[in-house]
Amino acid sequence: MKTKQVITAVSALAVASTLLLTGCTAGGDDGSTDNGGNDASNCTNTIKKTDAPVVTLWAWYPNTETVVDNFNEQNDDVQVCWTNAGAGGDEYDKFQTAISAGSGAPDVVMLEADRIPTFQVQDALVDLSDLGYDDVKGNFSDGAWKDVSVGDGVYGAPIDGGPMGMIYRKDIFDQYGITPPTTWTEYEAAAQKVKDAGGPFFGDFPANQPAYVTALLYQNGAEPFTYDPANEGEIGINLNDDATKEVLEYWAGLVSKGLVSTQDQFTPEYISGVIGGEYATYLSAAWAPGYLQGAGVGEGEDAGVWATAPLPQWDPSNPVSVNWGGSAFSVTSQAKNPELAAKVAFGVYADDASLKDGWENQIIFPLNLSVLEDPAFVDAEVAFFDGQQANKEVYVPAANAYTGMTYTPIGQYFYTAFTKQIAAINDGSATGAEAADALQADVVQYAEEQGFTVN
Repeated sequence: MKTKQVITAVSALAVASTLLLTGCTAGGDDGSTDNGGNDASNCTNTIKKTDAPVVTLWAWYPNTETVVDNFNEQNDDVQVCWTNAGAGGDEYDKFQTAISAGSGAPDVVMLEADRIPTFQVQDALVDLSDLGYDDVKGNFSDGAWKDVSVGDGVYGAPIDGGPMGMIYRKDIFDQYGITPPTTWTEYEAAAQKVKDAGGPFFGDFPANQPAYVTALLYQNGAEPFTYDPANEGEIGINLNDDATKEVLEYWAGLVSKGLVSTQDQFTPEYISGVIGGEYATYLSAAWAPGYLQGAGVGEGEDAGVWATAPLPQWDPSNPVSVNWGGSAFSVTSQAKNPELAAKVAFGVYADDASLKDGWENQIIFPLNLSVLEDPAFVDAEVAFFDGQQANKEVYVPAANAYTGMTYTPIGQYFYTAFTKQIAAINDGSATGAEAADALQADVVQYAEEQGFTVN
């Protein structure tokens, strides 16, 4: 069985999906990690309680120093030494180097949920099930915990998520007499109406955001992967079932009819189009307002035109909520004191002041139930959405209804392969069904090459 060795190469793949949390990207310098990891001598923050043991942390959110200071102020038995090792893929590359070397990793590392199995299969993460999980289990939904679990093990403390909705331009909807579609059938009809009247694209189907498209597959009942490390070497891959083909055929149809764009997202060209009214909708997650504002959206002529609505459904009588994005704190197997490291993982970004600091400007969407049940958060009038109570109307219900996804050690290869197939759909060289079949064959072959038995 060679899975652990070859997964090392997989985890080095930095794909565009890392940008799904662009609204929460690194702030400040990259905090050199040449002698970082478990070395507490190069903290970005200042540790004031110098007699306490120190837990090292890699994390990239803009307000990490604030939440670390909050934690350190409230705890006398442990202090956090924070280093910004880079956002997303930059940090993962450094973490992978430390794993391969057997040293240099921090005690606690921030990971996006879909990356956790890639590192767990290398024995790089600690199962938190017996390290305080029971004390905090009730603070998060079952869906939030599923996203950071691998089999029966819990390998991350949830921070935030990305319950999805449909952001739209009120001015375009008003101009063409459109009301927010509640089903995908209505979405296509509205798109056709706008096109027939000479209007802009109704949305976008980007090849460079496979994680977003994967969420849409889940919404239609697809289950791309089954994976449990207890069944060593086994993985279930189901990427060309009817549910998947229906979604891809649907979007292939929208593309071929010219109803949606195929512009890569998180690019200057895409943002320019968003500001310029080239898209009537942006199917995205609760973190999107922070990302859009950070990119300059809503500050000029497009100020006050944005609103959000629930994501359209395949079956409105059986609505399904899905998630795009989200991060967690994981304890690494190189942690000097796993118990103290787990206290940090569960405790940073968990106090009221830190959680409030995280959501006030819609930078992140905390998954802690103390926030999701807080009237100040639920009833907040979001400035980006022209005062709309977006959390109450869209994102909190979606977060509460979300049941989680199954991520796998080959997830990054899957994203790369999926990007190729979405591009094939967009350039007309493959139908949605053909793309699904090709994706299935590609990912199965890869998994088998890595030593997995595919079920």
